Amino acid sequence: MVAVGGSGGAVVTGGASALPPAIDQEELFEAFFSGRFTSARLARAAFSAAGIRRRHAVVDPRVEDCSSWTTARRMDRFVEEALPLAKAAVADALAAARLEAGNVGLLAVVSCTGYATPGIDVLVARDLGLSPRARRLLIGHVGCHAALPGLAAVGDFVALHGEPAVLCCLELPSLHVQPADDDPGQALVHALFGDAAAALVLEPGPAAARRKGVGGTGSLELLATAARSDLAEADQMTWTVTDRGFRMHLARHVPQAVGKALAPLLDELLAPYGLRPSDIDRWAVHPGGPRVLDTVADRLGLGEEALACSRSVLAEHGNCSSATVLLVLEALCAKEPPRRGEHVVLLAFGPGISLYGALLRGR
Repeated sequence: MVAVGGSGGAVVTGGASALPPAIDQEELFEAFFSGRFTSARLARAAFSAAGIRRRHAVVDPRVEDCSSWTTARRMDRFVEEALPLAKAAVADALAAARLEAGNVGLLAVVSCTGYATPGIDVLVARDLGLSPRARRLLIGHVGCHAALPGLAAVGDFVALHGEPAVLCCLELPSLHVQPADDDPGQALVHALFGDAAAALVLEPGPAAARRKGVGGTGSLELLATAARSDLAEADQMTWTVTDRGFRMHLARHVPQAVGKALAPLLDELLAPYGLRPSDIDRWAVHPGGPRVLDTVADRLGLGEEALACSRSVLAEHGNCSSATVLLVLEALCAKEPPRRGEHVVLLAFGPGISLYGALLRGR
């Protein structure tokens, strides 16, 4: 567990997101995906069960079928599309925190859907006017849970160096539509994922008193993060680089693996603060899919309202990999500003199979 709370710890003082154009889920299936799988019935069932009404995509396959593109071509398009989204999310997060870009000590960029050198971190730092002395960190190919190890890293930096930091999660899975085949699992993968960028600003505790907070709605102190991995299940969720982009595999029992690790993860995260799951005021849970959310609700005894923002983000954006849990946090704060003393838990899950949690408290 990493603990960074206290008067000198890290506080979230700004947050924002940026999205490409939206695509209706039903229209996407009928116009493009319905004829790409051996069993149209199973594919339709996967799209219907995903719990998604629409998703956002930089590449609309109805207009541009990128399934035959080489990985090199997809990476070229990644840089073209990723930079404006990342810049918008980071700039708006800085504006919400009322912080000048030149005061940022660290910019951390998280992505598992595209790569370039110079990276998006370099290009954002250049275009937004970060100081030449600002540090940069790229967290690549970690997966859906990567926002939380990213949050731990920037939180540790803020607590140690006493300087502000920015975390930007940027994912464009629409660039990785795969060639048509007879693998029914690919129907589920193609039904779930959407594109998004989301950013958070973290500042030292004393400086945070002058900031307005997430989306301008308050501030959240980062108390601790924790991790739990079931390494015996590492092959159940994979994200493989191929000559035709990145190909995902999801095993059917991933929700059960997540459920099994929840109790020990939360005990490590909450017990040092004398808390139990029933003491948590709000939950920002990564909506990996409806079954994952159902499992979390069942294991933790959460009512429907507790995961309402997670389900809403899934319905309106799909699973946006690492950016998703930050979208849920943004939705929670937009719904009602965090009150002083409220406890918020972020949970995210990804390859490993790994679970990460973060405990925050309203200031």
